Amino acid sequence: MAIILNEISRTFSEYLLIPGLTTKDTTPANVSLVTPLVKFNKGEVPALSLNIPFVSAIMQSVSDHNMAIALAHNGGLSFIFGSQSIADQVDMVRKVKKFKAGFVVSDSNISPESTLAEVLELRKRTGHSTFGVTENGLAKGKLLGMLTGRDYRIGRDSLNTQVKDLMTPYAKLITGKSGISLNEANDIIWNHKLNCLPILNENQELEFFVFRKDYDSHKAYPLELIDSNKKLLVGAGINTRDYTERVPALVEAGVDVLCIDSSDGFSEYQKETIDYVRAKYGDTVKIGAGNVVDRDGFMYLAEAGADFIKVGIGGGSICITREQKGIGRGQATSIIEVAAARDEYYEKTGVYVPICSDGGIVQDYHMVLALALGADFIMMGRYFARFDESPTRKLVVNGNYVKEYWGEGSNRARNWQRYDFGGSDNLKFEEGVDSYVPYAGKLKDNLDITIGKIKSTMCSCGVLSIQELKDNGKITLVSSTSIIEGGAHDVILKDNNK
Repeated sequence: MAIILNEISRTFSEYLLIPGLTTKDTTPANVSLVTPLVKFNKGEVPALSLNIPFVSAIMQSVSDHNMAIALAHNGGLSFIFGSQSIADQVDMVRKVKKFKAGFVVSDSNISPESTLAEVLELRKRTGHSTFGVTENGLAKGKLLGMLTGRDYRIGRDSLNTQVKDLMTPYAKLITGKSGISLNEANDIIWNHKLNCLPILNENQELEFFVFRKDYDSHKAYPLELIDSNKKLLVGAGINTRDYTERVPALVEAGVDVLCIDSSDGFSEYQKETIDYVRAKYGDTVKIGAGNVVDRDGFMYLAEAGADFIKVGIGGGSICITREQKGIGRGQATSIIEVAAARDEYYEKTGVYVPICSDGGIVQDYHMVLALALGADFIMMGRYFARFDESPTRKLVVNGNYVKEYWGEGSNRARNWQRYDFGGSDNLKFEEGVDSYVPYAGKLKDNLDITIGKIKSTMCSCGVLSIQELKDNGKITLVSSTSIIEGGAHDVILKDNNK
């Protein structure tokens, strides 16, 4: 007879938060949502943290480079989906790392002997309008000049005109020296009314560009998640099949953190994948694992060396794993048990392994509950799929704007590697559906509202950080009738459409 756990498997909707003392200092402006992304030793700080406790799901319909850029701008992180070719995923990672700012290595350079036709082709291919003119036409070559869209007129200048006859020559450029700080570079840009400042070494070789627009962008996004080179952080999903080829390519592209994408992470396949990363890169490459729903699963992956562990099976809005296989657990109960295991592991080893709640979020207040129950950050698919920045089409269905949203276990995604147990290369049956979600507009507009709700709720609980919420928050179970009581009831609602 199988072991039977008599504890009821519970969801977030079965809990409510109890208010705590709200002091005069407990205001949304004072609330910090910074949270660790990867494991760290007691007394140390994590190598990577999030400025808001959100990451986007490893899904074709959610996390491409556009979502990664938008979410990192706002303090979170995307894991670019791995159910695509290695080359395509690497290209998405590179687009994110090259998008941002600070000291940008130019990949759009041209030689003085090139023609205007070649310039226009390069512009079409890269989308860039500022080019370093280098002696050999390569990045980090000797800078001879710069060419921008203001230096030529399409239709008036011959396509055979050479770049050296159009460019602003080096003698007329204002440049910065290698080793200059970003603040100093921005001061030069502002003082000389420049749009771009080339940074050169002692041999007049181009090292970086610093752009005015990146300074403006940073001011607009104070929570921006960036690395030491002021570039946006980005993650990537991997599987347990082709990791020996995929991981090196992603690392070379500059990925900041990896995550093994699997519906069931309590497996030797995940340990072997982590072992490979540790053997090849040591602790320099960060890798998360999962998903698990209990203490045993957490302990297995923590001891295998995972940098964070995802929690949740079958709770996603498009996931039908529980329906198809009878496997899973209520998300709230899963978080409670795994969080206790994480704290036990921390006390035993002095290593704190963050946990990520993946699935089960329906209302915004569920996010606060997930954090209060012990999650360090939250992975969401449906929430982000609704926005302009997600990769899917916006359609009109029954008179309403919607966006497409499908699971990685659906026939549309055909991500068989995510559900693989070492068999043949195909999807045996579906564990996800193909659906629509109501279109919601821009990510930032919606995220600002959600963050505002979370901070307000935390203030009502009398806490100013996620750790304080875990330590001092109070939670109560609710009955079915009290859930009804919590919504609008015993009134006749107005029809605002009339």
